[in-house]
Order: sequence, then C-alpha cells, then structure tokens
Amino acid sequence: MTRLGVNVDHVATVRQARQAIEPDPVAAAIAAELAGAQGITVHIRGDRRHIQERDLDLLRRTVKTSLNVEMAATEEMMQMAGSIRPDYVTLVPERPEELTTEGGLNLIKQKRVMESAIERLSSEDMEVSLFVDPDIRQIETAAGLGARAVELNTAAYAEAVPAGLAEWREDFQRQLLQITECASQASAMGLRVLAGHGLTYRNVKPIAAIPEIEELNIGHNLISRAILVGMERAVREMMAAMKS
Repeated sequence: MTRLGVNVDHVATVRQARQAIEPDPVAAAIAAELAGAQGITVHIRGDRRHIQERDLDLLRRTVKTSLNVEMAATEEMMQMAGSIRPDYVTLVPERPEELTTEGGLNLIKQKRVMESAIERLSSEDMEVSLFVDPDIRQIETAAGLGARAVELNTAAYAEAVPAGLAEWREDFQRQLLQITECASQASAMGLRVLAGHGLTYRNVKPIAAIPEIEELNIGHNLISRAILVGMERAVREMMAAMKS
C-alpha cells in the first residue's frame, strides 16, 4: 500500500505570519503520526519563510516514522543536513521569489552540482531523493548520479484536474500516463519512487494506485483540511481517499 508522508510546512506558515509560537509544526507532525501517517516532510528554505532550524531539531528528536527534509543543494543546507541527519533528504530547486516549488530539478544542466551533493550526503548515511518532473531523461540522469530515489512532480497532473477527477479529459489521461511510465522506468532502474505536489483528496486516488509509487508527500491540501477538522481526521481522510 502506498504510504502517506505529511508535509507540515504550512502549519509553520501560519505561525510565521504572526511571528508567534503557535501553531507548532512539531505538534502537527505528532498528530499526523498518531493518525497513521507513515512519514513527515518539511522544506527548509533559504529565506526561512516557514520551517526554522528549531523545528528541524525538534522534529529529528520527535518523529517516530521517517523524517524527510526537502532543501536546495547549497552549502548552508548541506551543513544543516549533516547536523540534523534526517532519514532522507530530497533535493529540490528553489527560487527566492517563488510562492511554492515551481518544477523539478533540471539534472542534465545541474549534473555536477547534484552529483557532488548526492555523494556528500550519502557519505554521511543519508538517503537522497531528487524531485524531478516526470521526464524519462531526468529519471535516467538521476539513476546515473547515484540517487537512491526520485520524487515525481505531480503538479501538471494536479492542474489537469483542479476540481476533481475528469477521466475523459485528454490532458488528464496524458499526465497520468506520463507519471505511470516514469514510475515504472525509475523502479526498473533500481530507484525508489515517491510522488507529490498539488495532490488533493479529489485527485489522489489514481496516483496512489500506481504500483511503483511507494509514498506520496502531501501538504497544502491536507493542512487546509486540518484547519477545519483537525489534523488526525484530515490524515485519516487522506489515507481513505488514497485507498478508496
């Protein structure tokens, strides 16, 4: 069964909006695990717009499942990962002015930087995942760089079905097929396959049904629901949507 990794970044976004002490993403992570989530994900950005160093330190000491830290391949972040030692690191592209991650890594253009980052993190016993668009060329490059896993960017798929599933739409079928083929190819190359970005209660089921995808990382939609009904219920509902 596909695992659910809960991204608690936006709990910290609400906290930072007032520079307050609550809501606490660490408390949210605990609630998510108690509800059955199999992993916790956070993205620490260069501008610290949500997750802070304090959060990483407490999450590392608190999370009982698996801690995935998303970050750019900068020297600052390499040192932070070496200090925190998450279960795995997901390298992602990052632009200061973006609202959220806008696409996958271009591994072909960033080959040397990524290779160095993967080697450094792996030497410190951290598993490395690369956030990439569902593109066979990127998958092949990821395998050649020595990554252990890839996380397939599902943003284009999510944008094809913004209001819910529409199986009859050509763009929906095209995006789903592309993710399915890339997941199969990545698995055949020995990579673990994860996916995420823009997934919702309405569109998650077809992605969760792809057999090669081991884990989905879901944040904004789940946290939006949690604000209304609580974290534990939101997590259980997402897990039910994945299986339904």
